[in-house]
Amino acid sequence: MRKLVLGIALSLAATAAWADGVHNKWRVEVSGNAESDGSIVLLLAPVEGEPLRVQADVAQGLGENDVARSLRAALQAQAGRRYNVEIDDGEDVLVKKKPAERDFVITVAGNSVRGVRIEIDAE
Repeated sequence: MRKLVLGIALSLAATAAWADGVHNKWRVEVSGNAESDGSIVLLLAPVEGEPLRVQADVAQGLGENDVARSLRAALQAQAGRRYNVEIDDGEDVLVKKKPAERDFVITVAGNSVRGVRIEIDAE
């Protein structure tokens, strides 16, 4: 039952994101310091196919640059076969589809890290 509810929630998040359109490159902007341990969950939803859920665990006390590095590491480990991931400006993570992949949408599916804000913009 829990997996069904999670699947429905992820699908709804991806559907809501289509309003912004799909793109080949996204900027994930991190701001604020981690005031608690927690996790940030991103959903990468291609035009066709199953969304990819990426979870980054974040430790209390990390600054925004370190939180961005944690996000980059999680994205590389869990989505690196399909997307190129890099840090930009210290606190931003750029995610770009690889040549054989489809345009996609990124949404924040969850953020339990107090003090950290995530904003996502198309590039």
